[in-house]
Amino acid sequence: MTPASTADDLTRAGHALDAAGLVTAFGHVSARISDEELIITPPRPLGALAGGKFPHLSISASELPADAPREAWLHTAIAAIRPDVGAVCRAQPPAVAATAALGIPLVPLHGQGALLGPIVPIFHNSRLVRERAIARELAAALGRACAIVLRGNGAVTVGATVPEAVARMWILEETAKLTLAVAPHGPVRPLPAEEQAAWARTGSELLNRIWHHLTALPR
Repeated sequence: MTPASTADDLTRAGHALDAAGLVTAFGHVSARISDEELIITPPRPLGALAGGKFPHLSISASELPADAPREAWLHTAIAAIRPDVGAVCRAQPPAVAATAALGIPLVPLHGQGALLGPIVPIFHNSRLVRERAIARELAAALGRACAIVLRGNGAVTVGATVPEAVARMWILEETAKLTLAVAPHGPVRPLPAEEQAAWARTGSELLNRIWHHLTALPR
């Protein structure tokens, strides 16, 4: 059985991502419910989610269930090598797409940006992640990071919980917006490492504040 709170978090996540303009017709969020199993939002617009049953994914499965998104491979691949990850968020933030197209790396330019780590890796294969092999390559490129940009194909963020993964997607887009605003005017300078570390120590507190902000946005 899926805990009602987890299903509710996935529904709220879909609505929040849609209200924040981080997804369009596509996007999905998963949550770990055991060492070997995830649940994931179905392949429909996230803003239209109305609760109910969610597809279940076995982390070690060789096939996806018929009711799961075709890119669900990326969720199982990340979960398989990152036992610390309790949730994965897949979205299409527009400013992030622009920075990837320009080849501009995303680094912490403001305090909240430090909650993504010192630099966000870029996955340079723009194909849809509909094969296990590509998903495993993506998971390897993510490594121990909290976010990864998929050039020409959106982004992925992770967290210990659904709120953390979703909040990081919002921070990723805000970081990209700030980067695009400052890049034409001079070098993009990240915050000093010691200041990044100070912000990183506030992780769960700030991520949950952002989650509450996002879930309060009007739909």
